[in-house]
Amino acid sequence: MKRLFSILAIVCFMAFGTANATTNASAIATTVVTTQDDAADGAAESQGFHQELKKRFIEGGPGFMGIVLLCLILGLAIAIERIIYLNLSTTNTKKLTQNVEDALQSGGIDAAKEVCRNTKGPVASIFYQGLDRADGDLESAEKAVVAYGGVQMGQLEKNVSWISLFIALAPMLGFMGTVIGMIQAFDKIEAAGDMQPSLVAGGIKVALLTTVFGLVVAIILQIFYNYIIAKIDSIVNDMEDSSITLMDMLSKHKK
Repeated sequence: MKRLFSILAIVCFMAFGTANATTNASAIATTVVTTQDDAADGAAESQGFHQELKKRFIEGGPGFMGIVLLCLILGLAIAIERIIYLNLSTTNTKKLTQNVEDALQSGGIDAAKEVCRNTKGPVASIFYQGLDRADGDLESAEKAVVAYGGVQMGQLEKNVSWISLFIALAPMLGFMGTVIGMIQAFDKIEAAGDMQPSLVAGGIKVALLTTVFGLVVAIILQIFYNYIIAKIDSIVNDMEDSSITLMDMLSKHKK
């Protein structure tokens, strides 16, 4: 991404310099030189960042760092899948409720069921289950709405617990790497019989790197987790409010 920004910066600076070439030849020379310097610095910085990240990852040890990276990949995969699913499950409940009410007044239960059948989302599914049992008493329809609401809530929360597991597991692995790194450092001190900075530097570096990477992974996944939980709570609130509204509509329709 940084390389892309560097390329875009080069193009912009070159275009700006070309546009001013007809008015000031010395200005374009200065601009080109500055552009080349900035491009070189940007490319060096981008390459240096990736090389430094790769270097630190290797220094942290392939064992624990690989597991921490796996936690990040799996956690992000589940989080992205949940976000897409929850966004697709979001329904304009006010519009759906109005359409169902209009259909009940004009065409009865069958027309209202057709509206719910053509609408995506858990709210429409709950409406359909309640309307499907509306021919009996209201109690059976209410039980169907409550039961199917629990089913839909389970679908919304599917695999979310795995994200919380990875959030807890990543820093734990980092701390374990810290402990192992410190043990290695003390083993070197014991073997040498003298406490020299060069002997313990490697072990302490491994300890700090695993901790940092574990915490970074946990922070990233925690942000996605909180967003997903907030999204689920919003949809569940819509489901509960809409269920109450549906029962009121069925009660009026029965009279």
